[in-house]
Formats: sequence, C-alpha cells, structure tokens
Amino acid sequence: MSKSMKRVRAALEAAGLTPDIQETSLARTAQDAADAVGCALDQIAKSIIFLGKESGEAILFLTAGGNRVDEDKAAATAGEPLGKADATLVRQQTGFAIGGVAPVGHLAPIRAYIDPRLLDFDEIWAAAGTPHHVFRVSPTVLKRISNAQPSDFTS
Repeated sequence: MSKSMKRVRAALEAAGLTPDIQETSLARTAQDAADAVGCALDQIAKSIIFLGKESGEAILFLTAGGNRVDEDKAAATAGEPLGKADATLVRQQTGFAIGGVAPVGHLAPIRAYIDPRLLDFDEIWAAAGTPHHVFRVSPTVLKRISNAQPSDFTS
C-alpha cells in the first residue's frame, strides 16, 4: 500500500469510518471511475486543486463528476484570484500526485469547498490517494471530515 493511500486510510479511520477502498483500473476520467465502481457520473467527487494567487496556498474544490469548476465563481468563493496549481505545488502541499488527490489525508490542513451536487446522493466515491484507488463515503460525512464548505462554484 502506498504512503498516500495509507494517509487516506488513516484519516478515514481517525474519523471513525471503516474505509471501503477499492482498486480500479486506471481512471483517467470521472466517467472511467464511475464505470469502474458502477455509480452515476455525478457520484464521483473530483478533487480539483487551484493555487490561491495571494495566499500561495493550494485550495481544494470537490466537484461532482459531471460538473466543471467555473474559475470566476471559484475565485469569488475562495476570496482571491486563482491560478493553475502545478504538480510540484500539489505534491508539496497535499502529499498527493495529480490524478490521485484525495479529499482527506493531506500533509497539512487545506481550505476546501464542496459542490452541493455531491450532497444529493447517499454515497459518493473519491480518490484514495492513487489514480487506481477510490473510496466510498457519505457526502455529508466527506463534507465534515474534509472541512469543506458547500459553495456554488461550478458552471
């Protein structure tokens, strides 16, 4: 088990959950991940990281699989201009590689926002620290354990 996935497992266990982590074939898209676990596209929680241009911090936007982050709305939500987060920033501030960024288990606390569309489901799936692993969770539990604030930041 990778160090990244161990951090995700530990974060889930620390929150009182029994982790349901599943291995998938490489899920390059949210649709690939949905097909792999047999759920609707919007039940996939995409972890999108932006750079806060003023704070220099990584900012996490948890987005339903079929939605896209609207950069203007996201910047308004974050309260600062946003830029592209490169692989180095993502790795340094979250501990994850792009493609496997989990919503929990980060190296340090991260400012996070959640797409209200994810809250429409009983369960959702999110990256478990690698491009090949996802975990199942209630969206209300994910909102709580990721400290994500609901916000309308999608187009």
